[in-house]
Amino acid sequence: MEKAEKAGKAVNQGEHPEVRDADVGVWSGDWVAERLGVELVGDEGLTGLLGLALRRNPKRAHLLVSNVLGKHVPQSPSVVYGYGWELGRRVRELLGDEEARRAVVLGYAETATGLGHCVADGLGLAPYLHSTRRPVAGLDPAGGFEESHSHATSHLLLPEDPALLAGDGPLVLVDDEFSTGNTVLNTVRDLHARYPRRRYVVVALVDMRSAADAGRLAEFAEEIGARVDLVTAASGTVRLPEGVLEKGRELVARYEAESAATGDSSSAAASGPFAQFPAPLEGVAEASLSGARGTARTAPTGARPEYKRIDLRWPAGLPDGGRHGFTPAHREGLEAALPAMARRLAHALPDQARRVHILGFEELMYAPLRLARELERDTDLEVRYSTTTRSPVLAVDDPGYAIRTRLAFPAHDDPADGPGERYAYNVAGAGFDAVVVVVDSAADTPALHAPGGLLARLAAHTPEVLLAVVPSYAPERPRMLPEPLRGPDFSSYAPEEVGWLLQDLSDVTLEAPTEEREEAIQSGGAHYAESLPVEYQPSEQYQELFHAALKDSAARIAQAVGVVTETVLAERSPRPVLVSLARAGTPVGILMRRWAQHRHGLDLPHYAVSIVRGRGIDANALRWLAEHHDPRDVVFVDGWTGKGAITRELAQALEEFEKSDGVTGFSPEIAVLADPGSCVRTYGTREDFLIPSACLNSTVSGLISRTVLRADLVGPHDFHGAKFYRELAATDVSVAFLDAVSARFPEVADAAGAQVKELLAADRSPTWEGWAAVERISEEYGIHDVNLVKPGVGETTRVLLRRVPWKVLARAGAGSDLDHVRLLAEQRGVPVEEVDGLPYTCVGLIHPKYTRGATGADGKAVAL
Repeated sequence: MEKAEKAGKAVNQGEHPEVRDADVGVWSGDWVAERLGVELVGDEGLTGLLGLALRRNPKRAHLLVSNVLGKHVPQSPSVVYGYGWELGRRVRELLGDEEARRAVVLGYAETATGLGHCVADGLGLAPYLHSTRRPVAGLDPAGGFEESHSHATSHLLLPEDPALLAGDGPLVLVDDEFSTGNTVLNTVRDLHARYPRRRYVVVALVDMRSAADAGRLAEFAEEIGARVDLVTAASGTVRLPEGVLEKGRELVARYEAESAATGDSSSAAASGPFAQFPAPLEGVAEASLSGARGTARTAPTGARPEYKRIDLRWPAGLPDGGRHGFTPAHREGLEAALPAMARRLAHALPDQARRVHILGFEELMYAPLRLARELERDTDLEVRYSTTTRSPVLAVDDPGYAIRTRLAFPAHDDPADGPGERYAYNVAGAGFDAVVVVVDSAADTPALHAPGGLLARLAAHTPEVLLAVVPSYAPERPRMLPEPLRGPDFSSYAPEEVGWLLQDLSDVTLEAPTEEREEAIQSGGAHYAESLPVEYQPSEQYQELFHAALKDSAARIAQAVGVVTETVLAERSPRPVLVSLARAGTPVGILMRRWAQHRHGLDLPHYAVSIVRGRGIDANALRWLAEHHDPRDVVFVDGWTGKGAITRELAQALEEFEKSDGVTGFSPEIAVLADPGSCVRTYGTREDFLIPSACLNSTVSGLISRTVLRADLVGPHDFHGAKFYRELAATDVSVAFLDAVSARFPEVADAAGAQVKELLAADRSPTWEGWAAVERISEEYGIHDVNLVKPGVGETTRVLLRRVPWKVLARAGAGSDLDHVRLLAEQRGVPVEEVDGLPYTCVGLIHPKYTRGATGADGKAVAL
């Protein structure tokens, strides 16, 4: 009780609590340092925080073993909690209370899940989320990243509420060590693309970056235009001699071979400080590892472990951790319930127990830690805490080595990466009178209770094993998705022409001035899908151009519609389900549906769904489609390709959806009317010509806006949103456009049929010529951002209607296809530059590095 209070006071006074259980005068990294020449240099007390061990890993042989993290080394729970809590207080001082309230804390699985929780507790005002390697069916990842040096690299972010990461307040990233910075950079890069923000705080127990790595964080911060702070308990670096990786591999292989030769699968030693453990009851396993020697009691072969189950009475609805989000309100609920749960735990312990170990489970670090700390504070017991891990580390019984013993056992939680060995370090032979295993209910499986499972392995090394199961938190299941919206209540299209898998946001003000949107998008302050441009109201002259263009191109468009539809029927499905990418794809999808009806008498289903660059396709729309149709019949439809960004976005989104939901069959191959970028196999033409539906906004697209994806409007179980501009009905030409094109179907049917035969026999493999051209133009014009280069007549028109254009590149000799582009450019004061050999009819360049000061008083773009 006195020691726990002392540790707590040290934390409150801003001091580091005492690190315990270390051998006096012996650093737990000496063994590795002497054999491999590894040096640990840095702040005073660094060697008290860290030891060294070896592992079989092709990327990094040595392992920094924290004495205060509570993962590999059993430690006082007050010490473990105190280090994280103090780091959280320092972050709060850095941010100030106002910014701290807007912050989100993100911890890394599996090692730093508990540390991140403790930092969030110290911060006090922010919600917490940790990454996970356990996917959950029906829950879309809000992000993910790779941990370059880890043996298990894929991390998922699975917040129950996507709005948790969608704000613009500071993001606090917590890891146990900051070794190269790669993991943090990967995380920030992924999340910043989805949810840009202006400030990040990186928190770690130790900063062990090399001098070369130290500068990368500042460079990256400058690159993304954000502030990145670093808060650590200590700093230093690891000096590695040449050839250390190979030497480490040889050393690990030799010791593992000696261990196997002696039959010591657990490497459980009991000499030195571990000799407190009482004499073995039955059976002795001895191991001699070049001077390391130990004994361990083994359970009888085939025997099931004896253990006592503790009912903690965990509060209903309280998350077991931050896998899906843990809010300040959840923290209050846990604080209120902890005293009673700790009393139940203490009551279940045997009377003679004096030295007790609380053993958590992989990502489940925080709940066991809080139970252990509460037990330590309210009893006279000597309490230690650590968790199991999936990280394989060599065990050597030497005071100068950080991992003295190892218990290996089979995974017992049906992990996504398949079965495998798991480990508990420094528990065997440590003299514990009782070990309390705390797992979540997902891990309370037959494998846990089997003769060779974790409970049996522990029973060989302690007189008493107890089990406490915390209910695995199940995020709220999606409610039943609504039926598609249809005209005339939503859109000016007839109800049978298209069903919109969207939610109606018509009553929400979403429009923002073009210049404000551009500045926010380019500065990283907002995503383009979070607002809408003000709808362009065409002049009388511009409307005349539209009608003239429609009259001239209707037959050409009708033939392209016939070609792409017949190709789909021949190659994809005899009765396809057309799914347009709203909104440019919707008129094309309706025209394809009309062609199939006109030529074949087919009544094809047709829907429109949202896809957002950088955020993927609407997963709830995919779920609805999978519930009502065979995914193999779904054909995604778009108007045209530019450089192919949406083509790539769809492929990536469908891959992620298959992983998260287990639904297979959706094909990422888009069918488009025009493919000037050579990005797809299914198209009506690869010519870059004017499609009149690109000339206008909602008034040629059923009076529907662009789609909207904003966390405060679109919840985890909602379709993406859009607006229905009923007030623009007087200028609506949506149905007139469709009728003008479909009226030409009879006259182009033979030509379309002949063209389809040629295409079906030809090599239509995408060449991605458009992407290469865009990259070249981006560099030639000093833009250095392909997202600001919009190739093709349709994309150039969009730039002039919705963005802040810099200039238009036009192919020399381009004719009437560009009349409307020239008119729009003239109206906005944008130069049109003729270019020889341009692979597109035209290319629109968005103003690079735009701010509202980057245009002159006359509204024209200032030359860079």
